[in-house]
Amino acid sequence: MRIFELIPGAAAWITLLGLIFLSWKLPQVVVIFILLYDLYWLLKLFYLFLHLRYAFSKTRKNLRTDWLRKLKAEGLDWERIRHLVILPTYREPYVVVEKSFASLAAANYPQENMLVVLASEERGGVGDRETAARIREKFGGVFGGFLLTFHPAGIAGELPGKGSNETWAARRGVEELIDRRGIPHEDVIVSVFDVDTRTEKDYFGVLSDSFLRAEHPLHSSYQPIPLFTNNLKETKFFARLIGFSSTFWQLMQSSRPEQLVTFSSHSIPLPALIDVGFWETNLVSEDSRIFFQCLAHYNGDWRTVPLFYPVSMDAVVGKTFWESMKNLYRQQRRWAWGSENFAYLMRDLKKNNKIPRKVKRFWTWTMFDGFYSWSTSSFIIFLFGLLPNVLGNEHFKSSLLSYNLPRMTGIILNLSTIGIIVSAVLSLILMAPRIEGFKKRHYLYYLVEWALMPLVFIFFGAIPALDAQTRLMIGGKARLGYWRTPKATKNS
Repeated sequence: MRIFELIPGAAAWITLLGLIFLSWKLPQVVVIFILLYDLYWLLKLFYLFLHLRYAFSKTRKNLRTDWLRKLKAEGLDWERIRHLVILPTYREPYVVVEKSFASLAAANYPQENMLVVLASEERGGVGDRETAARIREKFGGVFGGFLLTFHPAGIAGELPGKGSNETWAARRGVEELIDRRGIPHEDVIVSVFDVDTRTEKDYFGVLSDSFLRAEHPLHSSYQPIPLFTNNLKETKFFARLIGFSSTFWQLMQSSRPEQLVTFSSHSIPLPALIDVGFWETNLVSEDSRIFFQCLAHYNGDWRTVPLFYPVSMDAVVGKTFWESMKNLYRQQRRWAWGSENFAYLMRDLKKNNKIPRKVKRFWTWTMFDGFYSWSTSSFIIFLFGLLPNVLGNEHFKSSLLSYNLPRMTGIILNLSTIGIIVSAVLSLILMAPRIEGFKKRHYLYYLVEWALMPLVFIFFGAIPALDAQTRLMIGGKARLGYWRTPKATKNS
């Protein structure tokens, strides 16, 4: 397995250092490569924009639908479905937890069908116990079932973090809220949400409908669209841009379900969760790993069903501008640590002969391409086009190719900017109604900020991804542990 952890980082460094060297020795070759690479990404951007437009339209349509009425009208057997909702928390402000529970209580869905677990950590101390007690006092009698759990510290083999906490809570929840009531496992959908996640009122209606209509309901994960809008007006502009770009990336992926992997808040059938042993308890990227656990366990017979329906979460914050930037960088590096799944995928797919070869090839390439592009493409597109003219010899610098290089790359980048701007507009239209106090003038403010996207892609995209992949290569003490993203609102 260790050799597979070297591949993403090694490929990125070989590419970047190789282009620097060749810009010095063979600048003409690098120029041709850069132009072809930029053209490839231009075409890919417009291809992805078509997917974004489809996902945007479907999501807006779903937001206008009364899903409970739709379930009742179409005669689906939805009343048998129970939703086990798990919210892991660790030292979060009470107001963050309270608002998430308030959104569950306000759902357009029968509360008796919802079983909710607040999963705290013992190491959260008195503060977490006080928050849990206040939540139980306010919401304990609202749902069909309610449970508080406290994940013990220091369990051998566990990494302190979300995965170990939610697995502890899920096991207790199944025992206390499902099995003791005799609820069939195949009728239970488990939703695990970051504790700042606020569900839109019809989330559980959409989820029930998608589950009942799915071709393989018990062999599918269910993924909503994440909107980082809870505190968007209070965040620094770089964090807002990352929030917007993350949302429209998830929109585009939702319209390509064959490539969609679970991310952050998601839902999964209980039988599958039990079959794979719940979420892994000793790694950082448990939210995406659960998808690959199921893919391996069911011999490739697993997929993610996009819900085309949003949940809203907090964007990264900090007490000062620089603290916000530091927190944002650490969040993106943690997300990029998902490259550890490449090694897991290679190991488990290789040894499982029951998985079709085309499935192995597809996921091997999809995973590699995704993490490789994450750590290299922004450097190549926005910076490396300058290298031949900086490092090349005098003969090259006096050539027509050198003279036209900035003009040709500039034309391609300007055309790409059109796609980015349109994506920004669509994301704003979708998110704006869910931002408290959003006014028309804010459209202009946020759109102007998108001019900074090249910097965002480099400093909060490529660099933290390369950092994570390099740490994975080095191993040992360089490996990342779980880091809790600060979640706060103005009132907290």
